[in-house]
Amino acid sequence: MNFIEKIFLNKSDSLVHLQFQKYSRGTFPYKALISAKKIRNKYTIFTDAEFANELVRENAVKLGEKKTKITGSVISTSDLTGKLDFKTKKQFQGVKNYSIDKDMSGEEILKLLNEFPKAFFALSFKTDDTELKIKPKAPKSGKPKNKEDGEQKVNFCKVITTDAAIGKGFVFEKEDFKKADIKHTYVIESIEVPESLKKSEDFLLVREESKRKGKIIREANIDGEKMKKEVNFEA
Repeated sequence: MNFIEKIFLNKSDSLVHLQFQKYSRGTFPYKALISAKKIRNKYTIFTDAEFANELVRENAVKLGEKKTKITGSVISTSDLTGKLDFKTKKQFQGVKNYSIDKDMSGEEILKLLNEFPKAFFALSFKTDDTELKIKPKAPKSGKPKNKEDGEQKVNFCKVITTDAAIGKGFVFEKEDFKKADIKHTYVIESIEVPESLKKSEDFLLVREESKRKGKIIREANIDGEKMKKEVNFEA
């Protein structure tokens, strides 16, 4: 279940909280972009980088104890030398890119995700019914290429799957769609600092532990039909 689906189902959790730690108060358009197609029982879904870690997690769960070829990168500002079995390491402006090229089980991937929750996992691999491809680089802030209509190519993550739960999780407005393009606007109206941290001078900890409250505006164009809905959230 991806974080947008969780918010609309009122099932926010610690993984949803991680998505919003970096945000201040304000309005943030063109977030959590999705472009999907469905042909018979096969979904082809493109997303921006915000969905990467959860896609890796969801497919690692599906993989379980089985091993498969894993390629891509783990990207972090922390030094993971000695903690991560990587092929090469590159660094630019404090951001470290650890390339991965090895056989791993789903359980091994999940262990890394849980051990390094702030790292960005740009990993590509296959399960029995799903193929996941993620660009092995650090994501950049999404900016519309066209100021008038905000159109933006969505291709950081690609999922090809026959798992209907994954497909419906991204396009939950219409089950038998052919083409869907979806964008979200985050409206952060307030930031709630935990009582225990209100006098803290550890500003990084305060930012990470505080909850964001506001709403998510979801705009979809599904088979030529435009839809718009919004939901309040706290994460």
